[in-house]
Amino acid sequence: MQLEEVYKLYVNDLYRYLFSLSRDHFVAEDLVQETFFRAFLTLEDYEISNIKAWLFRVAYNAFIDRQRKNKRIVLGENMEEVTVSNVRSPEEKILEREGLDQLLEDLNSLQENEKQAILLCDLHGLQYQEAATILDLKLNTFKSHLLRGRKKLTEIVKERMRRDERR
Repeated sequence: MQLEEVYKLYVNDLYRYLFSLSRDHFVAEDLVQETFFRAFLTLEDYEISNIKAWLFRVAYNAFIDRQRKNKRIVLGENMEEVTVSNVRSPEEKILEREGLDQLLEDLNSLQENEKQAILLCDLHGLQYQEAATILDLKLNTFKSHLLRGRKKLTEIVKERMRRDERR
């Protein structure tokens, strides 16, 4: 069977199949072209008994190849972003340090149990039970201190931000 005949018979079926995989009209069209290009390269040398099944397999492989290629590109972009984000300027380091100093100052305005609960859980990442054991508190008492401390800290930060906006 000639490639032109194969094209006329199966182009619409392949397009619908590839569209259902990619959900993008332009990608599906590109993949149909890729499929028939691969068919052109192969059909000259080989006689294929079930051409429709073979074309669908080629189309699927073209789709997978495209997905892999796109994943590599996205990964490469993400790697670049990660690399760039890890390099901080001196200004960013100063701002981060000032922010931490301000947070510690805000924490000092809380009651001691509330301050310790926030430091252990939110800054050091301990589990509630671990932090409660360290502070020698029952779990529910610890959770109450943590909740109250977070609410107070949120209000302190909001108030500071309002003051800064007025300046």
